[in-house]
Amino acid sequence: MRIGNGVRTVSWLAAVIAAVGVLTACGTDVDDITVGRGLGWPAPGHEARNSANTPVTGSRALSLQWSRPVGGPIVQPVTVGSEGQIFLTTSTDANCEIFSYQMRTGRKRFCNPLGPHSIYSPTILDGASNVYVGLDSAVESANQLGQPRWRTAVAGVPTGMQFTGDGHLLVITQSGQVDVLERQTGKRMVPTQQLLPRPDFLQDPGQDWPPAGAGLEDCRTGGPDCPVATVAAMDIDAGRIYATVRKPGAPKASLVALRYADGKVQQEWSTDLLIDGSATDPALSADGSTLYIGDNSKRLLAVNTTDGTPKWEAHLDWEPRRGISVSDDGLVIPAGDDGYLLALRDTGNSYERVWERKDLELRGSPVQTAGGTGYVTAAIGTGLNLVTFDTATGATLDSDVLPGAKGTTTGTAVGAEGEVVVATRIGEVFTFGEND
Repeated sequence: MRIGNGVRTVSWLAAVIAAVGVLTACGTDVDDITVGRGLGWPAPGHEARNSANTPVTGSRALSLQWSRPVGGPIVQPVTVGSEGQIFLTTSTDANCEIFSYQMRTGRKRFCNPLGPHSIYSPTILDGASNVYVGLDSAVESANQLGQPRWRTAVAGVPTGMQFTGDGHLLVITQSGQVDVLERQTGKRMVPTQQLLPRPDFLQDPGQDWPPAGAGLEDCRTGGPDCPVATVAAMDIDAGRIYATVRKPGAPKASLVALRYADGKVQQEWSTDLLIDGSATDPALSADGSTLYIGDNSKRLLAVNTTDGTPKWEAHLDWEPRRGISVSDDGLVIPAGDDGYLLALRDTGNSYERVWERKDLELRGSPVQTAGGTGYVTAAIGTGLNLVTFDTATGATLDSDVLPGAKGTTTGTAVGAEGEVVVATRIGEVFTFGEND
């Protein structure tokens, strides 16, 4: 674990002991910073529901504004603050793992050292563009200038964070630790919850906690070595949290509902539903009654949030991955780099295929905006294009080349002014804006 310019190794046992308190904290107990659904793209799925749907009216005529390499690979989606500041995590030889760039110019605003496994942690932003990010055995917050605010110890590396209805930070690590932290100081607001059984040190005194980064490389595919591979969704009004958990040796991953209320987090239900695991972030419907989730048997499922019973399942031609875009009126667009652009309509206890575009091979996560406009990166020719499409028909409205881009992208973000930002896994950021 790196702090400033120094290097300090923290064992898992020490991290657990330290978990009763905050390692560093500064600031006040007054919380006047807004969180929740707003402009920008402050979380991987835009907001706590993971809907990948923004109220910003998207442009139907974009052009490339700038692109730049970051010096290392990118695993998680970029996020964008309400004033257009871009954040991402990576791994470089320059001792920098979190970067921030100015939207208008692409100029680097800061880069900070965190640790080798921060690349697996997505960033999340509050209304003042304070950034929260995971690292080896900890969560850290910095302000928009990159100045550290606090750091709190956790077990593992956070693979997903959300804001709760009362403005705190929900943190879930890949090893299954669940915490709710105060955003101003990082202190724990409720007792830590575990999604997996804790090691029994009395029965096996020689047993130790696994390394902080254990299993992270399996998270991309929802493999057996990554217990919590996805970003949890949260119904902030009901206090319900929906996470995927794969227990050691289990052929299926579980979909788990937790509830944050009355000063604690406790489990409400769990169902062993996800065949061969899942690498799809769960996404909530606008009314909170339905949860959408994919698994590695090529299914997209709609689940009743009250008890986890399936409402319907759609069999896809590919394994869904990463986000699911869900409009407020129930248009569902799944992602997956082996798949194509496809839209389903939730009709209650079933679904209908609204349109499909088998000619557009997905290389990123689709998103929807106000005005019936969507964006996704697709493989066209020998490279990648950002495709603007009509969400009602699937028709292409615009197509813009990502110059020199190869492979796939980590996600799609829409800024407050309608800018669209994507990043390739090999480590380059592309920003598009409305044609003048």
